[in-house]
Amino acid sequence: MDDILIRGGLVVDGSGAPARRADVALRDGRIRAIGELSGPARETIDATGRIVAPGFVDVHTHYDAQVFWDPTVSPSLYHGVTTVVGGNCGFSIAPLTPDAGEYLMRMLARVEGMPLASLREGVPWSWSSFGEYLGLLDGRLAVNAGFMVGHSAIRRVVMGERAVGASATPAELDAMKALLRRSLSEGGLGFSSTRSAAHNDADGQPVPSRHATLEELYALCRVTGEFPGTSLEMLPGTSTFSEEDKEILTRMSLEAQRALNWNLIAPRSDMPEVAINQLAASDYAAERGAVVLALTVPQEIVGRVNLHSAFGFDALPRWAKIMQLSIDERMKALADPSVRAELRRGAEEQGAGPLKALTRWGQIAVEETFAPQNAGLKGRTLDSIAKERGVDPFDLLLDLALSEGLRTSFSSPAEGQTDAESWRLRGESWTDPRTIVGASDAGAHLDMIDTFAFTTQLLGRGVREMKLVSLEEGVRQLTDVPARLYGLRERGRLEVGFHADVVVFDGDRIAKGPTYTRADLPADAARLYADAIGVDHVIVNGNVVVRDGAETGARPGTILRSGRDTRTVPLETWIADIRAARSAS
Repeated sequence: MDDILIRGGLVVDGSGAPARRADVALRDGRIRAIGELSGPARETIDATGRIVAPGFVDVHTHYDAQVFWDPTVSPSLYHGVTTVVGGNCGFSIAPLTPDAGEYLMRMLARVEGMPLASLREGVPWSWSSFGEYLGLLDGRLAVNAGFMVGHSAIRRVVMGERAVGASATPAELDAMKALLRRSLSEGGLGFSSTRSAAHNDADGQPVPSRHATLEELYALCRVTGEFPGTSLEMLPGTSTFSEEDKEILTRMSLEAQRALNWNLIAPRSDMPEVAINQLAASDYAAERGAVVLALTVPQEIVGRVNLHSAFGFDALPRWAKIMQLSIDERMKALADPSVRAELRRGAEEQGAGPLKALTRWGQIAVEETFAPQNAGLKGRTLDSIAKERGVDPFDLLLDLALSEGLRTSFSSPAEGQTDAESWRLRGESWTDPRTIVGASDAGAHLDMIDTFAFTTQLLGRGVREMKLVSLEEGVRQLTDVPARLYGLRERGRLEVGFHADVVVFDGDRIAKGPTYTRADLPADAARLYADAIGVDHVIVNGNVVVRDGAETGARPGTILRSGRDTRTVPLETWIADIRAARSAS
């Protein structure tokens, strides 16, 4: 007898093949048969009028901490995600020492926008080895989850406070290599790191991995290559990609003999040359026998900012000291005219750069309010409100924030993202063999972005509304392509014998619901959330974990371990695709 029989659906199997009407039988956690089926089953799901697809794979998350208080890794599960990869950007929370734990906790709060109180209350911080961390998660999750071994964690455990500001001694480098070797042998999916100038710790200093020499970086990559089924993930030093960035990423891939993915590319019509240069890094690598792949987003990215977490604001000149004060002290300072004058001067010093939009006070829009007197301001620019009230937009920003305990959220215009040409470029990037659709950052920047819903965004906006790719290709990009990147064994497609990770959804309705603030984190902290529309059932390893849009309480997820659950993907597999694409262009 089958455990589950999914009947009458339109099967989109993840391979890119045309959709076909078929039944799908699941037994003992695997796909037993696909076709016109009959026979008894413990549960029958009527999928008439629905799409039956493989579960979606999200390769760039920061769920490392959230898994302890939220075994469904919401909202990803409800948006059809059945497999996640954490530990990205060098920010794993294993291996661990008590001293390193305190540092990593505060670092995550600063660099990844996780409430510090939630990290303290919701995470046990009781393990030491990577294997112990994974062991704590076995049998606890509703989804499959694997984790990269983070460079900053390795460095902080070995070097202590010297991890920030010092080069490793030969003995320290040997100790880091040994610790990485042990962590990978215990199941780490690979090695992740960052050189990004945007990544600073709680004290405003570059995170540990940014203090590493290239010799250290390459040595750790070589260790990664010793273990089957491992991969590399990295953030380069500059988003526009210097020649040095291209060489470093290429060398990392060559040292490990593994594919490397980096985060992220976001094509836009007003700066098309940026994406072209970023993708050229893949060509540069392929010419030298390496594989460098860009994560690309399937939606507009509208970042929210607020003066409570202060992410973004704290990077402006003269702002950091004020933004590091306690909330009460910060509010008192922001009400002081002399402090405001100093902050204004700092914003004027910012000049060009990625934070420039943050200082165009009048163009900033109110995204969400919490006090009754501010109702109705959502969606309005500060300039329009300021003119109405006869005040300065900068003072208005601070006054609105102060009236709501600094929780008011704001957003800058999504310049170069909303027009038809930007969407066309975005769609082209999804099918480029030099990219992987993802870059969700799910579990991080909890009060800033809603890219956690990238799956329903791609299928709702990209496939159904914009018709940028076919349904079959959209599903393939969310399933088989990312599964192949990490060499996931028998996942990513609906194929007989594969693990039974399945999502059943309404192709005519699938979408991301409105984004809103939801206070459901430990210590009563809040985060942005968006419900999924049109996702009916989610099945993990043959068990229904979401039925009719609601979780069932089942926890059948596998904690993925390198070698056992992943295989090594030869570089030649990717290079052939990249070279073919370059020849075609």
